[in-house]
Amino acid sequence: MERAELSFHPQAEADLAELFRRIEAEAGADVADRYLARIEAKCAMLTAYPNRGSPRDDLGAGIRTQSFERRLVIAYRVEGDQVVILAVAHGAREQVLMPEA
Repeated sequence: MERAELSFHPQAEADLAELFRRIEAEAGADVADRYLARIEAKCAMLTAYPNRGSPRDDLGAGIRTQSFERRLVIAYRVEGDQVVILAVAHGAREQVLMPEA
């Protein structure tokens, strides 16, 4: 099976930037860099196995989620040969805020 391509929706990019800012403020830029690198590696793994996440049609048609280190939820959609990361949210939130279509 060929790997899918990976892209990040602007909402996911904003989520990651905000996460970086919060971690940087509490633990420094090095810790924030390493944490985001682990998140990005997890997202990249989805290109090999795009259907491994849990289906979440309640969030939107075709949306799947994958947990990350029991703290975050990565929401994504498979669009043809592309995995689009839609949002990265803290798992304690009551709902994952999805970007407008």
